[in-house]
Amino acid sequence: MLHDVLMIVIGLIVGLVIGFFGARTFMKKYLKKNPPINEKMIETMMSSMGRKPSQKQVRQVMNQMNRFM
Repeated sequence: MLHDVLMIVIGLIVGLVIGFFGARTFMKKYLKKNPPINEKMIETMMSSMGRKPSQKQVRQVMNQMNRFM
C-alpha cells in the first residue's frame, strides 16, 4: 500500500518536471518563430491609419505595450 502511494507521488513529480521543461522549450520555439509585436509593426500600423509616426511616438507605444504585457 505505501509502495503504491509512493510510486504515484514520484510519478506525479516526474510528470510535472517533464511537463514544465517541455512547455518551456515549446514556448521558446514559438516565440522565436512568432515574435511579439515590434517597432516596425507599430510603425506600419500607424502608417496604415494615415499618420506618419515619429520615433518618439513609436517608442511611447512600445513602452505602453510592454507595460501591459
